[in-house]
Amino acid sequence: MTKEFPDPETLLPLPTATFHILVALADRDRHGYSIMQDITARTDGKVRLSAATLYSSIRRLLEQGLLEELRESPDPDCQDERRRYYGITGFGREVAMAEARRLTSMLSQARETGLIPKKM
Repeated sequence: MTKEFPDPETLLPLPTATFHILVALADRDRHGYSIMQDITARTDGKVRLSAATLYSSIRRLLEQGLLEELRESPDPDCQDERRRYYGITGFGREVAMAEARRLTSMLSQARETGLIPKKM
C-alpha cells in the first residue's frame, strides 16, 4: 500500500529549523548531533539548533513523511547503539526543493526592487 503525500507546496513556507534539517540531510544520512553540527557549520554559527528544537522538528518530519529513521548506521565504523540515524525521503527532497525555489523567487524579487544588489 502506497502512502499518499500532499502537494509539497502545501507545506510551505517551512519553519527555518525544518529547512536547515532537510538541507543537512540532502547529501547524506546523519545522526542528530551531526545534523546540529552541519547546520552550525553551514551557517557559520548563525543558526544553532538546541537539542529540543532538533528532536521536536525531527519527530514532526518523521510524522509528515519527510524523514525516515534508519534501521542501521550508514557509517560501518560507528556502531553506537544510542545514536539514531535519519535520512531524507523522496517526498522530503521534493518539499526541500520547493522551499528552495520559493526562497530563490523571494531573493529575485528583492533584487528586482533594488533591495539587494543584483550581483551577490
